Amino acid sequence: MPIDPRSRPRRGHAFAAWLLMALLVGCAAPAPAPVNPAPGADRSQVGQPAGSPEPIAPSAAASEPSGAPTARGDATPETGDRPVTASAPDQLIAQGLASWYGRKFHGRRTASGERYDMHDFTAAHKTLPFGTRVRVRSLQTGKEVVVRINDRGPYRHRRIIDLSQAAITALGVRHRGVTSVELLRE
Repeated sequence: MPIDPRSRPRRGHAFAAWLLMALLVGCAAPAPAPVNPAPGADRSQVGQPAGSPEPIAPSAAASEPSGAPTARGDATPETGDRPVTASAPDQLIAQGLASWYGRKFHGRRTASGERYDMHDFTAAHKTLPFGTRVRVRSLQTGKEVVVRINDRGPYRHRRIIDLSQAAITALGVRHRGVTSVELLRE
């Protein structure tokens, strides 16, 4: 009885099957073992890259105000809220247009489930996780505010963030309706 040549596996199919199997075996490798610190070592440094700066204890920063200019250039003393290092430049998330929403949405539920309060420093962003704090800098006035993401939006072309009425007022551009801003990591 003759063998039909169409019923035999082709070399290309065999190679593809072998390649797929090799790929899957490579993905199934066990995770690397966690690094345990030596006894008496500082646990806060575990997992940090070798060249990363050491964290400053808030109590040390609060007890010794320096009065020196900070990375942002203002000459106010450190209060211990969050240490600012000159080696950590502002990290730009996005640049574009910001709009705002106020009284019409006051008291309504946001996408995060909380009620919108036009007097809080909150904002809507399309992708940033709820609870993320970002610094918004107006390119017209140079003023900055820190807002917490608690909603989704804006859904208009070229707009990157919707600010609460309190936030847009603090930036000094409420009368403009839409304004150019930079979003920076907080």
